[in-house]
Amino acid sequence: MKIDDIARGPVLGPAPEDPRPAHDWIAASAGRFGLFIGGRWRAPREGGAFETINPATGEVLAHVALAGPGDVAAAVSAARRAQAGWAALGGAGRARHLYALSRLVQKHARLLAILESLDSGKPIRESRDIDIPLVARHFHHHAGAALALEDEFPGTRPWGVCAQVIPWNFPLLMLAWKVAPALAAGNTVVLKPAEWTPLTALCLAGIAQEAGLPPGVLNILTGAGETGAGLVAHKGVDKVAFTGSTEVGRAIRRATAGQGKGLTLELGGKSAFVVFEDADLDSAVEGLVDAIWFNGGQVCCAGSRLLVQEGVAEALQARLVARMEKLRVGDPLDKCIDIGAIAHPDQQARIALAVAGAEAQGGEVIQRAAQMPGAGCFYPPTYIAGLSPAAPLMQEEIFGPVLVGTTFRTPDEAIRLANDSRYGLAASVWTEAGGRALAVARAIRAGVVWVNGTNRFDAAAPFGGMRESGFGREGGRAGMAAYLCRARGPRLKPVAPHPAGRTPGPAATGLDRTAKLSIGGRQVRPDSGLSLAVHDAAGRLAGHVGAGNRKDIRNAVEAAPGAQPPRAPLGGAGPAPGVDI
Repeated sequence: MKIDDIARGPVLGPAPEDPRPAHDWIAASAGRFGLFIGGRWRAPREGGAFETINPATGEVLAHVALAGPGDVAAAVSAARRAQAGWAALGGAGRARHLYALSRLVQKHARLLAILESLDSGKPIRESRDIDIPLVARHFHHHAGAALALEDEFPGTRPWGVCAQVIPWNFPLLMLAWKVAPALAAGNTVVLKPAEWTPLTALCLAGIAQEAGLPPGVLNILTGAGETGAGLVAHKGVDKVAFTGSTEVGRAIRRATAGQGKGLTLELGGKSAFVVFEDADLDSAVEGLVDAIWFNGGQVCCAGSRLLVQEGVAEALQARLVARMEKLRVGDPLDKCIDIGAIAHPDQQARIALAVAGAEAQGGEVIQRAAQMPGAGCFYPPTYIAGLSPAAPLMQEEIFGPVLVGTTFRTPDEAIRLANDSRYGLAASVWTEAGGRALAVARAIRAGVVWVNGTNRFDAAAPFGGMRESGFGREGGRAGMAAYLCRARGPRLKPVAPHPAGRTPGPAATGLDRTAKLSIGGRQVRPDSGLSLAVHDAAGRLAGHVGAGNRKDIRNAVEAAPGAQPPRAPLGGAGPAPGVDI
């Protein structure tokens, strides 16, 4: 390596994740998947299937069943039959199943992360480090919510059968956002994943079987828009939850009007990213990377409208353009890339069409100059400067890696521009003045406002929009309340989860029976949270054991008899023998 190369830093090559776990899982079903109804897999009644593709390569991953009206009716009926027993199980009984789902998501985290990246095109780092841990977190949090349900929400009951329709940008995370609180509250669920990204929902159905979830409590229907419309309109559905476009949200509200159904809508956005002159510009640029180029900009609350105070507009743009040049676009399974593939060719075409008219609207299009992948659904990170606040690109959601920007002079003007939108999902405010930050945040009409940060989510925090970004909340106490209504008639008494005198096995209880590691005389979970399946001589599953990693090996070596304790810092006394570090 030359001296000049060392000065510039190491040249990073590809670091691909092995896709075999996902391909093996698909191959185990011969590349064809049915519908998950009443706790078992079924072929669609009307027949038919569709392909799901890898957007980074165009290869067909699997063929998935296309649910018709008869399948919708069967799934709703299965959910209805299961609902009374699931509600009567009580919070403690439901919590056991939700805890089991959380642990199994952790144990299958690698498979789920790879499958998510293959099916949706998002970078493996995002699937592995953000999406899947949050999925486990939602099931874990709502298991606790189920335990506290009677104390926190007295005089309420579950809605009954919930129809849930989720989008393609966060396929498994959106499932967890909706399924976890619905089940915790005592509802049963019929869920339709997006047509473009159904695989992780189907994988979770298998995990639900492994966890011993009672038949009919969770049903998965794959299909196109007609399947979702039929599910939402079905008379046997008591509550509807939808995340997606504002246009479809309007159609759902019309379809459910006057039917007495509960309704939660989390719709589109055009979120403002407001930068004041006193902001830390380097931090603001990194915040912009997270706000608009996270998941390729395919985020409902993406900070896609940059509003920057005039005094620092040029300086911020220079930093932003320099940062754009360092963003890597490529294979989603490469751990070194920043932006993966757009989820589908249709969405890629919509993004390109929106940007094509930018110059006619008075904008300056700035795109990353480095070479793009030669094949697949990719789009470069894009910044469009100089647009007027009234330009269509400043008003309409693009849903891709495209940032549009304009300037402001005063805080009042910043607030006016931030609110100059029919959407109201989220916003970010960047300033070192705490009083100004709070005042501006209160004045912006959005469901969520972050200060000196963006895209901060947790299962305990509510999320949702205002105006044409929908209504209702998901997550936190407000998210649980959305799946409960006022009780009518006598309350159900919780039943004992397991009849007296019986010792149920793991399949019946959903208990995690994974053997832990023995380190330092204590039973501990592996640092990775993952596990390995163990089969007997006949090939039957005998159980699971923890999958240790380098940290577990280090801990075991340090805990071994005769191991030397770590050296103390200079001037320190060091730890006493036998004391855990």
